[in-house]
Amino acid sequence: MNKVRILLADDHPQFLEIVERLLGPTFEIVGIVGDGRALFEAGLNLKPDVIVTDISMPVMNGIEAVDELRKANCASKVIFLTVHSDPDFVRACLAIGAIGYIFKPRVAVDLLAGIREALADHLFISRFDIEESCV
Repeated sequence: MNKVRILLADDHPQFLEIVERLLGPTFEIVGIVGDGRALFEAGLNLKPDVIVTDISMPVMNGIEAVDELRKANCASKVIFLTVHSDPDFVRACLAIGAIGYIFKPRVAVDLLAGIREALADHLFISRFDIEESCV
């Protein structure tokens, strides 16, 4: 059976290394990009099963990049992995078709579960604790 293909997008290389180590044993990482324009291009070219992206990135933010991918009929499942706990960000991401929203401080707890839920077409949103929001 083929591994699920994942594209990662974040402008923090050290954080991407952590995510890659977390996902690498279970999934195939088909690309790693550091800005929204590169996310858009890689999403179109690589056709990953899942895109895991941050919101705040240079050139084009993650929400704009995913919105453009949707307009280009990209069928990848999208999970936002971000520090933004504001409900307006959650709503904006869901409005453009994201199926997951994971709070970065919960990456070790929620990312694998979030991807599995996304693959089953189930919405996954991290729990946001007061203490975590202050990190």
